[in-house]
Amino acid sequence: MSRIADAFRDKKAFIGFLTAGDPSMEKTEEFILEMERAGADLVEIGIPFSDPIAEGVVIQNANIRALKAGATTERVFEMVSRVRRRTQIPLVFLTYLNPVFHYGYEKFFARCQDVGIDGIIIPDLPFEEKGEVAPLAAACGVDVISMIAPTSSQRIERIAGEAAGFLYVVSSMGVTGVRKEITTDLEGMLGAVRKATDLPAAVGFGISTPEQAAKIAAAADGVIVGSAIVKIIEKHGEAAGPEIYEYVRSMKAAVKQAR
Repeated sequence: MSRIADAFRDKKAFIGFLTAGDPSMEKTEEFILEMERAGADLVEIGIPFSDPIAEGVVIQNANIRALKAGATTERVFEMVSRVRRRTQIPLVFLTYLNPVFHYGYEKFFARCQDVGIDGIIIPDLPFEEKGEVAPLAAACGVDVISMIAPTSSQRIERIAGEAAGFLYVVSSMGVTGVRKEITTDLEGMLGAVRKATDLPAAVGFGISTPEQAAKIAAAADGVIVGSAIVKIIEKHGEAAGPEIYEYVRSMKAAVKQAR
């Protein structure tokens, strides 16, 4: 069983996100381990990029901070290599096509395999162009995680039917960021996904409170939280570790109790 599959086995998964290099690579390593200690089942690692078009202001600013601190794709790989020596938690990159293309597709996915990356999410990679990278990623044991948005209704069956790892179901239109209310018909989207695949479906975008997490976990196989964690890092900087632990622990408890 792959590490990603194991993250969802017999439980609802909590998935946390952070931007690599914010505020430093050393602290990113620490924060990933704190998330695992608090109960996270999988961690998404953002590779800093100057034009993260799917991100709201919170994660945009995290990208800027990381780049100013000297983050590069190679330094992210080196950090992941260190993390992997200390944990077997599933790790998934979230990045954009430009950094992968610039690094070189074959070289990038071979490096993912070397350091123990399990999957990759590329928000600006259209489903119809997925074939440009998916075979190269698969050859290196890396799942290209497909995203399903509220506008994907006519294509859910096709996207889900060709998915790998898990499905990232986008809760709301727009960019990432904390939302007070999520009004999308998630149950309808998740029902369509489950007709097309047995892969788990996790919901992200806008989730920030235990109450939201519990409600969504009742319908989904997992809950993804990014901006709320990045805001903790923005506020507390290098001292964010204990705050991340307490926050993730509360969110995991809410997900675990969902029915």
